Amino acid sequence: MSFIHHHTSAGAYPFRFLLPTCKGHEYIDSSLLIRVEAISNYSKLFFSDGSTIVVAKVLAWFEQLLAPRGFVRLHRSHLVNSTFIKSFKQQRTPVAVLLNNEMVSVAKRKKQAVKSSLSGLYLLQDKEVV
Repeated sequence: MSFIHHHTSAGAYPFRFLLPTCKGHEYIDSSLLIRVEAISNYSKLFFSDGSTIVVAKVLAWFEQLLAPRGFVRLHRSHLVNSTFIKSFKQQRTPVAVLLNNEMVSVAKRKKQAVKSSLSGLYLLQDKEVV
């Protein structure tokens, strides 16, 4: 039995999904979700209000659900909402700086794909504004 319940609209409402937690089920608003971090067979969700929850879902499950909605896999343990990425620092180990000033390392193998993915997203956003 799948607990995913997609709640979408033509832009009036953000994407929401139902997620089983230790307290029952919670609706998750993807626009408030900053990032998802893998912790073995669990995932820790970080929200814009500073709250977090840990759920028994692997990161690949979230990636499949959220990648079409602007989330980018930066590393084997990090999936980030691209709207929360402030800058991309080219260092020995590349890093994405988030709006809350957290730094998330970007895998060397994924660096080029992440940069082109983010460029594509920002180009699309610029076209929508015009």
